[in-house]
Amino acid sequence: MNKWYGDSFRVGVLGGGQLGRMLIQDALNYDVAIDCLDSDVNAPCAKIANEFVVGAILDYKTVIDFAKTRDVITVEIENVCVEALEEIERSGKKVFPQPAVLKTIKDKGLQKVFFDKHKIPTAPYFLVNNKQEIENYFHEFPLMQKLRIGGYDGKGVHALKSKNNLDDAFDAPCILEKMIDFHKEISVIVARNESGEIATFPVVECEFSAEANLVEFLFSPAQISEAVETEAIEIAQKVIKAIDMVGLLAVEMFVTKDGRVLVNEIAPRPHNSGHQTIECNITSQYEQHLRAILNLPLGSTKLIRPGVMVNLLGEPTFTGKVIYEGLEEVMKIPGVKVHLYGKTDTKPFRKMGHTTTTAPTLMEAKEKALLVKKLLKAKA
Repeated sequence: MNKWYGDSFRVGVLGGGQLGRMLIQDALNYDVAIDCLDSDVNAPCAKIANEFVVGAILDYKTVIDFAKTRDVITVEIENVCVEALEEIERSGKKVFPQPAVLKTIKDKGLQKVFFDKHKIPTAPYFLVNNKQEIENYFHEFPLMQKLRIGGYDGKGVHALKSKNNLDDAFDAPCILEKMIDFHKEISVIVARNESGEIATFPVVECEFSAEANLVEFLFSPAQISEAVETEAIEIAQKVIKAIDMVGLLAVEMFVTKDGRVLVNEIAPRPHNSGHQTIECNITSQYEQHLRAILNLPLGSTKLIRPGVMVNLLGEPTFTGKVIYEGLEEVMKIPGVKVHLYGKTDTKPFRKMGHTTTTAPTLMEAKEKALLVKKLLKAKA
């Protein structure tokens, strides 16, 4: 590989959202030039990327052309033109995560088949091609319906509790997943470089908003038993080895009420469940992703301080140019760090930023995070 720092070496990122933005912020510390491709001229990366190219990440020619002058290609979203990335890889250029990994992960149905093949514990499921085929599984209700491709941030998921919910079901290829009577939702982020070195972040716990169907709070570390923590970490490492991936992988899991650990979904990139690593861990998930795709030594994932991440979502009744209410009040609270994503317009439940609150104990961090949640609002 060429010298990975300085202007002569370029990392190309497909996608220009907040994950790419935070990747750039860490890449600057290593003098790594990050170029981004995104169709939104006002994407969060637009103002801070080394070079920002406006174009569709699902268009074959656009992706091919973008890759020509970049040394390594990576992604901040998995719904990209995999066929173009396959051609780029065949040309001898580094693409991480690899196109074969993206092809499996971007399709939630293929994810499930992969779990089965490698004996990775997951919830029972059924594959359907359209709404009509759901009728074959009425006897299995309640089920969660998930779009196989394209769902994100709570979109593309629908609860099917009875036949009465069928009118609102997606009429597209989906998975029907048995509802799990879980105790907690947890996440493990694991990284692997080309040399095969693996590093795993401590397990975190996710608390979801039923209204937004998104993570509302994230607690680091997770309040789980040592046995569950060990199993979750072993599963995450098994997944990244089995899929033979280079890069950063988020493994979302359920902990059932009887103590089993089941994989829910995986994401081959920095993830919402790793934002707190910027303040809470020696190495952030963004720096770790960069280290992994450049085959550099992986950084220490040791927890520095307990913390709570709170997603800053657009308020339910506001759409338009964003105004942040309570920002200065929140900045006065010791241990609170605010991350705004540079989005000019807000809309209901749109991710506008996040805060991380650190403290000597998780309980203290939770108390401060509740105050942050009450004070900081994204309105128009």
